Amino acid sequence: MTGRGLLAGLAGLTLALAALSTAVGYASLDIGAAFGDWFAGRESLGRIVLVELRLPRAVMGVLVGFSLGIVGAAMQGLLRNPLADPGIIGVSAAAALGAVATFYSGLAATFALALPLGGIGGAFLGTLAIYALAGRRTGTTGLILAGVALSSLCGALTSLALNLSPNPYAALEIIYWLMGSLADRSWQHVALAAPLMAAGWFVTMRAASGLDALTLGEATAESLGFRMRSLRLKVIAGAALAVGSAVAVSGAIGFVGLVAPHVMRPLVGHRPGRLLLVSGLAGAALTVGADIAVRLLPMRPELKLGVVTALIGAPFLLALILRLRRPA
Repeated sequence: MTGRGLLAGLAGLTLALAALSTAVGYASLDIGAAFGDWFAGRESLGRIVLVELRLPRAVMGVLVGFSLGIVGAAMQGLLRNPLADPGIIGVSAAAALGAVATFYSGLAATFALALPLGGIGGAFLGTLAIYALAGRRTGTTGLILAGVALSSLCGALTSLALNLSPNPYAALEIIYWLMGSLADRSWQHVALAAPLMAAGWFVTMRAASGLDALTLGEATAESLGFRMRSLRLKVIAGAALAVGSAVAVSGAIGFVGLVAPHVMRPLVGHRPGRLLLVSGLAGAALTVGADIAVRLLPMRPELKLGVVTALIGAPFLLALILRLRRPA
């Protein structure tokens, strides 16, 4: 399959799953009548369910999945490690801590966007902390260590917030949010996160040629005119914008950024630059597909999306580790 054919196929699959996502829900919905009411400007229950609940959920699934997939491919290319994912530099944990802080302080109850704004603020503070910890002249190893340290610190502070929670209901609300979900997301969440995600995608794509050169080694990439410090800055800034925004509006949804690049790598070869866009589309399709599965499972309340992606991703990771242990 050619590169353009693969991109067209993945885009078509993502659109088909997004359309299917609007047709799946607890209550039956006449999609044709709901669209008819929407286009005619008529108020009806079907129009409200379609426009205010299902469409933003499907759009948010595409945006979040694309962000996780493209950043996962970029992180694996930058760190030259097939087990790297967006959470390795600690931005996801920092975004989660920022959101938890709004829960704990009570800000989450004051206005609708306090929670995602807290997550975005946490992601940006986390990015600044990574650079402060790693320093200006650090290499890739120092960057990983700084990310691990930041992730551990944010995880500990999140646990502390749970431990000191003023009441069990607040703790339960934090735990449920940390599991990740696309339920009850509105167009306000889409409007808040989409511009930041798009900026993150743009910055990440600008690093594509540098990531290709990095496969030959840092010294060779430098000799070809790619400055490693600039390349690291692009990938981390892209991750902070895209993944920080995703975590801020959906909670922690793991394994998508790990699984999507691995599924696509055999189809596009081992050039990280070519892997970015297809991994984003694969991540979008995987996330929307998992969100459909959440609603089709016969259990109430519905499983959290992060639980389902973990159930899919953990066996995949184990299979990957076993494959890497085989002699070449």
